[in-house]
Amino acid sequence: MAVRNNWVAKTTNSVPSLLGEMYSDHHGEFSPSVYETGRLVTRAPSLRGHQARLRFLLNRQRPDGGWGGPAGYGIVPTLSATEALLNALRKLPDRGNYHDVVKTVDRGLRWLFDRLNTGDPPQLPDTVAVEIVVPGLIAEINAQLDRLDAEPITGLGRWHGGPRLLPPHGANVELLDRLRAMVRAGQPLPTKLVHSLEVLGDAAEGAPFVEPERGCVGCSPAATATWLGDRAVRAGRHRCVRYLDAVQRRRGGPVPVAAPLAVFERAWVLASLRGAGLTVPRHNGLVRSLHAAFGEHGVAGGPGLPPDVDDTATALYALALLGSPRRPDCLWEYQNDRYFMCYPAERTPSTTANAHVLQAFGANLGPDLPQRDRYLDAIGLLIGWLCDGQRPDGSWRDKWHASPYYATACCAIALAEYGGAAAAGAVRRAVRWVLDTQRPDGSWGRWAGTDEETAYAVQILMRGRTRPTDALLRAVARGCGFLRRPNAGAEHPPLWHDKDLYTPGRIVRAETLVALRLALANPRVAARIPRPRGGLRADPDRVRTAR
Repeated sequence: MAVRNNWVAKTTNSVPSLLGEMYSDHHGEFSPSVYETGRLVTRAPSLRGHQARLRFLLNRQRPDGGWGGPAGYGIVPTLSATEALLNALRKLPDRGNYHDVVKTVDRGLRWLFDRLNTGDPPQLPDTVAVEIVVPGLIAEINAQLDRLDAEPITGLGRWHGGPRLLPPHGANVELLDRLRAMVRAGQPLPTKLVHSLEVLGDAAEGAPFVEPERGCVGCSPAATATWLGDRAVRAGRHRCVRYLDAVQRRRGGPVPVAAPLAVFERAWVLASLRGAGLTVPRHNGLVRSLHAAFGEHGVAGGPGLPPDVDDTATALYALALLGSPRRPDCLWEYQNDRYFMCYPAERTPSTTANAHVLQAFGANLGPDLPQRDRYLDAIGLLIGWLCDGQRPDGSWRDKWHASPYYATACCAIALAEYGGAAAAGAVRRAVRWVLDTQRPDGSWGRWAGTDEETAYAVQILMRGRTRPTDALLRAVARGCGFLRRPNAGAEHPPLWHDKDLYTPGRIVRAETLVALRLALANPRVAARIPRPRGGLRADPDRVRTAR
């Protein structure tokens, strides 16, 4: 029992450490992006760290020639990396890693042609702006191939005079052309599109409707570099150059797909910890930072991004649980029929964002809340909409995450908290799906077992408010055994959606802490958890993303 108590103490004591480092970091901890780094290689070759970015792209190529996640998730990062390296070849001296770059480009082109120029190309995932990012990158690669015909490069002879890449289903060439025409005519774009401004290429440089915020454009290094232009980067005087240099210095060259995202990180971490009932030491600085993030339309995840319902609802939920609530009426402007939009004119609704709205309303539903009946009606509609969106197997899917375990955790936990009897059946089906999909090693995961997805699965089982059967307790214990293996937390595969997949390191760390704390606090579970080989090496305080 002393060992089990030590585990619980280690988990609890990790919380202040997590909060302290989160408060001292105004960027947030997010994994480097192949897509975003590739765009910086092309758009800002004069920025410090260029050679390190080239090495990053070379090192991240898979043995099959692609980059990024499985299936369709590899298309955007492979297009970006291949175009960036092909473009960089023209400026590299014929020595050093030049021949490595040639071989890498050749493998990347083979991967792309094998998948896009077929009768059955992979389906494009619902990542940010994928419908214009893909045709934009394909056009840039095809232009590079056209140039190869006139100016051949040794080692790429197979591509001289050959075919060109074909846009897959879901790529919207017409929309991309319209957006470029708008920018050339001086017309502004919707704020949400500025995050992907780099896809417009040279047409976006110096666009007059863009106003950098805190030195960045659209919370994106690639968008910032494209708007700024490489000549301004070389000059080094613009405040956006300081932003780009600061972002690339954090990882020695490579950059994340968005930065800074401290508001998003803080809202999610605090909501996860308090939502699960963990004791969170009062941290007035973090609470004040969330209040300060609110504007007329709610909260944006980072500077240059539009306010959205997901960040707004999660911040409202966190603040309510931290004992510093604010009225949630800013959420009404996102309501659309039976559900809430993330932002106006979105392509697809988000199940997890609506689960967060349900939690925000439920946590703030005091007896003195103005228009309380309106909130009760909205809660009823949200419960029905979320239940209707459950898949036949008991899971949910969402546009902000590649894994059904994230979406199912968000929806099942929100419905267990605030759905009442109307949602009990949906929660039970989610629990059954989790039990049915556990892997032999105790983990859960869409493509392979991961710490992050296992943490979500454990939380569904522990927070689903269903009967704690022996099968459920055994599954939780086996999941915690996986989370406590000696190499736990060494690396978290990117699963979150932006322009490509990314990992929010501290958010994943918080979810793992929550899962372990909930399980280890239950004596019937703790007694079944196998001790990790080598003793207590894999304590929760070490569950972090690789830097």
